Amino acid sequence: MFGCKCFRWSKISDLTSRESDTFILPVPIPQWPQVLECSGTGFASGTIKLGELEVHKVSKFEFVWGCNLSQDRKQGVNFYKPRGVPDGFFSLGHYCQSNNKPLRGFVLVAREVAKPEPVDHCNGNPCLPALQNPLDYTLVWSSNDGTEENIDGSGYFWLPQPPEGYKALGFIATSKPVKPELGEVKCVRADLTDECETYRLILKTSSVLSEVLAIWSIRPRHRGMHGIGISVGSFFCSSYWSTGQELNIACLKNFDTSHQAMPNLDQIHAIIRHYGPTLFFHPDEAYLPSSVQWFFDNGAMLYTRGDSVAKPIEPDGSNLPGGGTNDCQYWIDLPSDVRRDIVKFGNLQSAKLYVHVKPALGGTFTDLAMWIFCPFNGPATLKVGVVNVPLSKVGQHVGDWEHFTLRVSNFTGELWSIYFSQHSGGECVDAYDLEFIAGNKAIVYSSKDGHASFPHPGNYIQGSSKLGIGIRNDAARSNVYVDSSTQYEIMAAEYLGHGAVSEPCWLQYMREWGPTIIYDSRKELEKIVSRLPIVVRNSVQSICDKLPMELFKEEGPTGPKEKNNWVGDERW
Repeated sequence: MFGCKCFRWSKISDLTSRESDTFILPVPIPQWPQVLECSGTGFASGTIKLGELEVHKVSKFEFVWGCNLSQDRKQGVNFYKPRGVPDGFFSLGHYCQSNNKPLRGFVLVAREVAKPEPVDHCNGNPCLPALQNPLDYTLVWSSNDGTEENIDGSGYFWLPQPPEGYKALGFIATSKPVKPELGEVKCVRADLTDECETYRLILKTSSVLSEVLAIWSIRPRHRGMHGIGISVGSFFCSSYWSTGQELNIACLKNFDTSHQAMPNLDQIHAIIRHYGPTLFFHPDEAYLPSSVQWFFDNGAMLYTRGDSVAKPIEPDGSNLPGGGTNDCQYWIDLPSDVRRDIVKFGNLQSAKLYVHVKPALGGTFTDLAMWIFCPFNGPATLKVGVVNVPLSKVGQHVGDWEHFTLRVSNFTGELWSIYFSQHSGGECVDAYDLEFIAGNKAIVYSSKDGHASFPHPGNYIQGSSKLGIGIRNDAARSNVYVDSSTQYEIMAAEYLGHGAVSEPCWLQYMREWGPTIIYDSRKELEKIVSRLPIVVRNSVQSICDKLPMELFKEEGPTGPKEKNNWVGDERW
């Protein structure tokens, strides 16, 4: 996000020097398998049916206007209108992005199709057309400082005024003070739209020559596997909006429940083979992954509260209690015999990524959540400036589940981004900022001992990176890795229907994958803090107080299906 105190606005003649480079993946996208059946026939076809509307993704743009920081012409925002809109389709709004990264975005254009029968969201009344021209435009903001010579070099932002019963889905940017033509964009009938919310703040100005302007990207408010809201790729801008207020634009809504744009099983395998990242472990990693079956085969035990006798777990997990929620009545532990110290270090040869495939953003994207299992999570290391303090027990627990998620466009089959899960948080990285190892296969770095996922090598701090105080997460490349494009198992894809994917028995186990053993780790940290120089002692203590509770007890986490992101969205 950029904060601008001064503007230098760009004229159309500046286009050749101002246009951002366009990002493309390292190698062309393959031809995906096609089969003559309902599910999958629409994947990567370029258009998606939503019911009364059909939408097409446009990723080619015509530059309209841009603003920069006064001293740095590569720190600013550019605004674009869609170019090459197919015949019969209509724009819903313009696109913007910062100009310090490759041009990579999209807007959806829409056309009306024959109304499906019956149309139950019109409340029994004859439905109005799905698309209508706006009645007028309202000027939301302009960079014009009032001088005549700057009129044609300024930026103007317009909000379409929809007819009654319709909603606007995006703003229009122009470089002239003349209102856009009414047919420049369409408004959408209100019952075909969904609520949206601001996402990432792109620009906030504080120009002394004009009103303050803030610009955000937007996304559907209701997301996750069952969310039907669809982002149209436009932006929201305002000079007065504050958090919590309802937006004056909307997202689209998908009424088609057939999942016709989602990939079928053959296409899922093709996607994984083409995009599956290589997961690299740190050169000094001791606690490696294994398959779940190897973990069970080598003596993992099931414990029941109130029963002193543990039971061995069947190789497929069929004797684990299934369903329900975590009632803390069962847990899994390492073998109690000599195999304990062998199993905790994992088995790389058996390791695989367990893949959950699900719709995202109303079925316009496919999320492939790739889960890795490690029998044991190692101890943490506390960093205080240049001093590293190994913690003997803090952070240890049995049964470590970690994941990263690929987001693939259902319009084109293009890898759009990867979400990297990092303990209690995570980060979304666009495809242009990923490291690729072979073709379109990205690299994922697993942190030493803790197994959090990162897009690049480095020493990451869970705490205050500014002060250099917190728990270390060291990520580096080594010759220890798992190739998810070949070493994987599809464990769930609910949208394909019952029986399409046979979910493993252990996936239905909703309880803990390790025992809860409370350590007196607080005292261990307090001893360390008390030995520190007084100038940093309070800062370290404050950060230690904010560390997640799981660092202070050896506790196995619950499995993938018990996580919020199984049904919900990632922390994009």
